[in-house]
Amino acid sequence: MMKPSYRFFENKDCQYYPCHRGLEDFNCLFCYCPFFSMDHCPGKPQYKNVERCSGKKIKVCTECIYPHEPENYDDIIKHLKEEID
Repeated sequence: MMKPSYRFFENKDCQYYPCHRGLEDFNCLFCYCPFFSMDHCPGKPQYKNVERCSGKKIKVCTECIYPHEPENYDDIIKHLKEEID
């Protein structure tokens, strides 16, 4: 198990923990994915057509664990810096 730091935080007391399955070290630092509102993200989102919204597609990240994998911290920060610049 990893130690809490500025790069990693695991909140096992959260009522939604774990919100995704399949990770031994689950990083909750990016609980709300910083890429959710972006068109392009490094994760693996799926898109669902919503009939009642005129066929609009919505991003569904239920199966994506990218922001919760501790080894992706540097890549996430890099992508966020690029968005700012």
